[in-house]
Amino acid sequence: MTPSGEPTTTGGRTMRAALLDRFGDASALRIGTAPAPTPVLSEVLVRVMAAGVNPLDTSTRAGDGAAAGIGGFPAVLGSDFSGVVVTAPYESFELQPGDEVYGVSSAPRGSGSFAELVAVPPHHLALKPKVLTHAEAAAVPLAALTAWGAVVELAHAHAGQRILVHAGAGGVGHFAVQLAAYFGATVIATTSAVNEAWVRSLGADEVVDYHERRFEEAMRPVDAVIDLVGDRHDHVGPRSLAVLRPGGLLVTLPSTGWPTLAGDAAAAGVRATKYRMVPDNATLAVITRLLTSGDLKVAVQEEFPFDRIADAQRLLESGHVRGKIVVRISDY
Repeated sequence: MTPSGEPTTTGGRTMRAALLDRFGDASALRIGTAPAPTPVLSEVLVRVMAAGVNPLDTSTRAGDGAAAGIGGFPAVLGSDFSGVVVTAPYESFELQPGDEVYGVSSAPRGSGSFAELVAVPPHHLALKPKVLTHAEAAAVPLAALTAWGAVVELAHAHAGQRILVHAGAGGVGHFAVQLAAYFGATVIATTSAVNEAWVRSLGADEVVDYHERRFEEAMRPVDAVIDLVGDRHDHVGPRSLAVLRPGGLLVTLPSTGWPTLAGDAAAAGVRATKYRMVPDNATLAVITRLLTSGDLKVAVQEEFPFDRIADAQRLLESGHVRGKIVVRISDY
């Protein structure tokens, strides 16, 4: 930081960042200095005000997820961010210095958002919704784009359809419930009893407390399952095949899938696919309009100061999170 409190800029200067020195648990992270990213070609340099914490960040830190993209240590991770444009690729570009934006970084191959500055391709970001704070905006991009891809692009949510969303109170889940309901589907969500009323307020028509009963014993067949749990806990993903109607679709995230997914689905007479979020500023702009109109809401359970980023990741890994967790990178 400069004496005036402004972030350092490029040109050989440094910035504060959460540095990963080795694969491991949250203790492998430390706050230190790193070279500030230099934007190239059409990249936009953004001062990061807040960064969201996602399962992708923690799994990559542990050596899974996108760890194959890490070229060396120390590494700077972080996907979601909300901030202010520092430099644009050219004078007439649609985003200019001072504009408030939010988006998804290119980490781990590119610069990550757990730092004061991030350089990102233009299709990775959009203007920040004015109705949201930086902390709220930082909680949106990766989770909301993932939910959109699964619910809208793959499941084609519409009236007359029944969609089951596992982990409906989580980061991706709370967006998936809202989007499925917005497009007219009947939504069934699994969650714990403490979150039941809240998940219903998001648009779930039915809620199954997974502590009290097995979801496959509590519902009629569904057209699609948005699987955000997979085979990691109690074989939720494989069990979900049994609740799909013939020809129905199971969408699972890469981190929640299992090796025999395709074969198991075929044997059950249903379809199954993994899904990977693809950054897209046009879709993010649509999400911005839904947030602005109030048709989509974001929940931030807790905002941590930058020097407690390890604690933020530990909380996420505890599995007891409603919505998203955010880290404040710069003062705002």
